[in-house]
Amino acid sequence: MTQVYRFAGATFKITCAHELFEQMAQAYACAGGWDFEIEPERDGPAPEEGSDAFAPAQREALSIYRGVAEALPGAGAFAFHASAISVDGQAYLFAAPSGVGKSTHARLWRELLGARAVMINDDKPFLCVQKDGTALAFGSPWDGKHHLSSNLSAPVRAICLLERAPQNRVSRADKGELLPFLLRQTYRPRDPKRLSQTLSLWNALKADLYRLECNMEKDAARVAARALGVPAVE
Repeated sequence: MTQVYRFAGATFKITCAHELFEQMAQAYACAGGWDFEIEPERDGPAPEEGSDAFAPAQREALSIYRGVAEALPGAGAFAFHASAISVDGQAYLFAAPSGVGKSTHARLWRELLGARAVMINDDKPFLCVQKDGTALAFGSPWDGKHHLSSNLSAPVRAICLLERAPQNRVSRADKGELLPFLLRQTYRPRDPKRLSQTLSLWNALKADLYRLECNMEKDAARVAARALGVPAVE
């Protein structure tokens, strides 16, 4: 099936051989023309009996992600490995290597703030950098093992490097300090031109940057939210 989808403000014509991606991306389907056309890598022979029957469909969905992520810098956006949450219409992003606890920390925010907090994406949001350097965080269908995402966008209020620690502490950071880490959590295109565009987007991006040293207890969300300027946090 061929369908047009909208990701981070750009449109993609994608032809799928499996239903999995169509189900994942149903909320992003749109009508009209497209900016990019993605040809997923085909999955080869059918899986053997007793193996994971969904493996070909999963490989196709991953191939589509890579195709989208390769193209996005041409539209002023890039894929970022983080948990992104919207609070009162402002986006807060928690970045960390897998296993550190960014999804857990985002869950603690949702428990603390209730309906004020909405998940944008729990694993691979897209960031679109505007001409003035401000950024918008967008949802995407690639949303981690908990499948937490929404087809929405919000202006980026803060980007936070999450680190495990016994005590909760928040400190401001400058881009020069965090950029090497942030780039490691960014999809880096194979095409040199797209890679250069990605680096330029990070250099242009304006957002408050923080280090969050925290444990995984409930008070971690309260300490972090207060430090990041979220209003009305008791």
